[in-house]
Amino acid sequence: MFTRKEMLNIRYSVFNLFEERSYVAWREPGRCVLIDPGCRNGAELQALTDLLTQEALTPEAILLTHGHMDHIFGVKPLQDRYGIPAYMHPADTAALDYNQVMAERFRMQMPEDFDWTPLQEGQLEVAGITFEVIHTPGHSPGCLCYYEREEGILFTGDTLFAGSIGRTDFPYSEYDDEIRSILEKLLPLDPGTHILPGHGPSSTIGRERTGNPFLEPFNEPEETLDPDLDPVVIHGNLSD
Repeated sequence: MFTRKEMLNIRYSVFNLFEERSYVAWREPGRCVLIDPGCRNGAELQALTDLLTQEALTPEAILLTHGHMDHIFGVKPLQDRYGIPAYMHPADTAALDYNQVMAERFRMQMPEDFDWTPLQEGQLEVAGITFEVIHTPGHSPGCLCYYEREEGILFTGDTLFAGSIGRTDFPYSEYDDEIRSILEKLLPLDPGTHILPGHGPSSTIGRERTGNPFLEPFNEPEETLDPDLDPVVIHGNLSD
């Protein structure tokens, strides 16, 4: 007997001073995964748990795209409430350590320490959803993107935005790594893939491949030759 597979459902909430997007994803009734829960205070945490109650969902895991404080504020309270693991790339301890500097800069309280499970590039199945875990260093050393290939959904965190890319001015960031991650690992995906970033509106791989200004000149079309231009003349020996 053929059983129709449930569609992937996604809801998001915008939390904290940085307007971070936290996602809830589920396919099977009653089971879900949380991605980057940035709920910073009691009211925001209540808004997220109310959403879970409304949809009759129990989270089974937290997936972190990276360890910046605006993406992890809600991890410890949610672990205390639901007893669930949080997955993060081990290289992002650098981002966790830097959160103290960020908290002081913005006069904010540090997120609570939480237990996390190391996650490497590969495949992860959680709450009935299979994700391809893509390591995209640059914004931080351990940035991860989560790709649900069947329905073409890519959670990009702060690696790739609609019309922008993640900042690389932190001490541990690396611009060249970021560009390489995007060009080699994300842009080759199907152009219809929907990207759901950690901030701002959604987009598609095709749209960012052709129009993201932060990826110029990589997204520029090849120049067409003007037949009226004078030919290029090279003087001297090419072997010089």
